[in-house]
Amino acid sequence: MTTKRPPTALEKMGLNSPMALALHLPSRYEDETELFTIQEALGLGRFHSIQTQGVVIRSQVMFHSRRQLLVTIEDDTASLQLRFLNFYPSQQKQMAVGAHVRVRGEVREGYQGAEMVHPIVRAVTPDSPLPASLTSVYPASAGLSQAIIRKAVLKALQDASLKESLAEFLPPKLMAEILPTNDWPPLQDAITYLHQPPADANTQSLLERTHSAWRRVQFEELLAQQISLKRAHAIRRERRAPSFAKTKQKAASIEEGLLKVLPFELTGAQARVWSEIGLDLSNTFPMNRLLQGDVGSGKTVIAALAAARTMDRGYQAAIMAPTEILAEQHYLKMQEWFEPLGVKIAWLSGSLKVKEKRLAQEIIESGEAQLTIGTHALIQDKVSFAMLGLAVIDEQHRFGVRQRLEIQQRVGSELFYCHQLMMSATPIPRTLAMTYYADLDISVIDELPPGRKPIATKVVKAARRDEVISGLHDWLAKELQAYWVCSLIEESEVLQLQTAVESFEQLTQALPNFKVGLVHGRLKSEEKAAVMAAFKANEIQLLVATTVIEVGVDVPNAALMVIEHAERFGYAQIHQLRGRVGRGSADSVCILLYAEPLSLAAKERLQTLRETSDGFVIAERDLSLRGPGELLGAKQSGDAMLRFVDLQRDAWLIELAQIAAERLLAEHGDLVKRHLERWLGSRTEFLKA
Repeated sequence: MTTKRPPTALEKMGLNSPMALALHLPSRYEDETELFTIQEALGLGRFHSIQTQGVVIRSQVMFHSRRQLLVTIEDDTASLQLRFLNFYPSQQKQMAVGAHVRVRGEVREGYQGAEMVHPIVRAVTPDSPLPASLTSVYPASAGLSQAIIRKAVLKALQDASLKESLAEFLPPKLMAEILPTNDWPPLQDAITYLHQPPADANTQSLLERTHSAWRRVQFEELLAQQISLKRAHAIRRERRAPSFAKTKQKAASIEEGLLKVLPFELTGAQARVWSEIGLDLSNTFPMNRLLQGDVGSGKTVIAALAAARTMDRGYQAAIMAPTEILAEQHYLKMQEWFEPLGVKIAWLSGSLKVKEKRLAQEIIESGEAQLTIGTHALIQDKVSFAMLGLAVIDEQHRFGVRQRLEIQQRVGSELFYCHQLMMSATPIPRTLAMTYYADLDISVIDELPPGRKPIATKVVKAARRDEVISGLHDWLAKELQAYWVCSLIEESEVLQLQTAVESFEQLTQALPNFKVGLVHGRLKSEEKAAVMAAFKANEIQLLVATTVIEVGVDVPNAALMVIEHAERFGYAQIHQLRGRVGRGSADSVCILLYAEPLSLAAKERLQTLRETSDGFVIAERDLSLRGPGELLGAKQSGDAMLRFVDLQRDAWLIELAQIAAERLLAEHGDLVKRHLERWLGSRTEFLKA
């Protein structure tokens, strides 16, 4: 029996083939092509890295405030001290007296004159040649040195199989018609250049990834993504789904009943979006639509109308939300709208007792439950629907890319997929819509319901906390309610809870004439529900909360929100939290309390949030700050979907890749598979999720 060898450090990083190594491109470069005398280095090396060499004339371990290695080298012009605060015995041996070394680093003023601290050191002979190209610095993991990666990459670039893997097969005529310039190098040349740029290369364009070699790589990667998403879109249209076309019915329909029960008329934007979704539901292939709308724009009623039409045709509908508070808000709202119409609604969440959960599962499986509302328990538990026709996924980005539902069922001998409606109160920036969401149809509710007032946002120093509490007293005295939101500290739920409890105790003491409530993630579901119900009924005037109230809470009389340590929150979180107020007739205010000193990023973030409530502007800023991974939920999946493209810097390339993808699919179907395998390999399925 042979034992399987453990993976190497390279293999653990996925660098297990010549192609993987070729596409492991440098993150930066060091210029080791130029050598200065020590005298020149002393004059030039301050504030930037410089290379010199010399003979070691002194090497000793000293004990000052800590153990350190001090080495002195000299050449014909001067001497230079090297200081190492962390070192190994092998380094001492490398820099023994008499050794000739080449060093690279920044010259600084030390205790005993000019020195280099922790320079890069290489043992050389006095006449060792300089490299002809810039030295690549690669992304690495623990236990994997740059020398090992460079050696592996160099070997991969010389591998015969790589020539075929990087062969030019995109039609030159198509490329010439689409691309604005023809100075992009062939792919293999581009990749070789990026690994080994010549000494006179434009390092700025290499670091900024705007060099023509980078552009060629970025275009090909985007092209693979666009092809994959367009194919996924086409494949979806070949699947079967039940058609829910609007028809004249003799009996009163649930949809008509709902429109009569609603205490408001649809806005123009809601009516337009409902028309788009209604058309999707009438198709015989599954709807896969993303409904965007700012906080409070009225997405829930659109979901209810889609569910009503589904139920009118004898199929079941399901609504899934990422948190129990949000799911429960949907449940209560749907009860209010649908129970007078005789609709049977099931509630399913992870916190249900075993007996309650089993009962809910039974009525779902039998088809008795026409509408099911719940958390991710809908997909994690063994839930079987009788005839599910529509799945609504709220705040879909919080489930992670792999959790987008593709529910398929067999009714008799026929296999069909249910329609899917995904909803998000976090607007999707245009570049994200063109890339990661290119396989979805997108609808936008870009109009708030009548009566929704703008929210005034104020940025206040934490030092004025007592003034804020005094103002809060006056606010509550007007019989209005308020939220006090506590920040997340160091990603720790325990510390967040502690902060919330402390604030609750302080505010209870400071506001003895008012009832203060506390809600956080560690409360049991029934306790949480009781606090929220008391707040909604105005039995609690001030609700101290963690970010569990970020989505799904609707209390029109609560028109003031204080967010403590606002500098610790991201754009989207504050925008979502702020949307909990402004739902009634009173003027609404959101106070962002911040602690000093503020970082530049936090200052810009708070300034933007004070100046705008436009979700799309905020989403664009969020994208530039965090990148697409967190906005998509892709971080949870572990897959980096675009490695070399920056959606803001390279936005103009996306449209070119879209056009090229359409042309390739229409005119060169034989090349499509080759291109996908080259760039995505096994990840092509991930993009269809």
